[in-house]
Amino acid sequence: MVTTAPKNSPRPKLPNGVRIYAIADIHGCAHLLEQMFAVIDADMANSRPYRAIEVFLGDYIDRGPDSRHTLDLLIQRSRRRNTVFLKGNHEAYFTSVLEDPARATEWFQFGGIQTMMSYGVSAAPGLSKDEQADLVRELTSVMPPEHIAFLRQLRPTFTCGDFFFVHAGVRPGIPLSEQRESDLLWIRDEFLQSKRRFGKYVVHGHTPVRQAELLENRANIDTGAYATGNLTLLSIQGNSMLAI
Repeated sequence: MVTTAPKNSPRPKLPNGVRIYAIADIHGCAHLLEQMFAVIDADMANSRPYRAIEVFLGDYIDRGPDSRHTLDLLIQRSRRRNTVFLKGNHEAYFTSVLEDPARATEWFQFGGIQTMMSYGVSAAPGLSKDEQADLVRELTSVMPPEHIAFLRQLRPTFTCGDFFFVHAGVRPGIPLSEQRESDLLWIRDEFLQSKRRFGKYVVHGHTPVRQAELLENRANIDTGAYATGNLTLLSIQGNSMLAI
């Protein structure tokens, strides 16, 4: 599905020569990510932008079938492309579980079981909290150190031109420079229901929609990949946006 940007107001714009490819909420769907990489590569080979930036909006892990391979693909991509990796609420929660394995119970309900399985660590039902914490320690021992480093080094936001990239959204009425990380990673209703401008055009994920929404003040590109099989790619150049 292709959706073009709204036309009823002045369009946000990137600096001349910059093209951004944005992807949100991969959730362990490595096979879909590989497909999007192929689309990006073909587009770049065909049009050769002066400067391309690939921006990933967080939630790389949990729920889907292959978090491990997803992180492998992203890390490999970072070695040969200009990439920006933002933090999602799933990465924030997972890194907190690594620090405190006693928090594993909620993470397991949050999609963590699938992440563990992708690393070859399986959990039987009915485990005690202590047994769940032991599984997290086992997971930590088998995870590649570069995966843990990647998850701990994620940034909360990225700004380019008139665009502000973030995982979940922003709290209306608060300057972008003063936003709390908890809102950047978790906010929903207050942000989604707001019709006001936020200082920049916000590109986000976090709340699944049937197809990408390119609205007057924000774009939501989380199309629920792990549940729908649809991972959306947003291409931005100048004042043009295209969601595929």
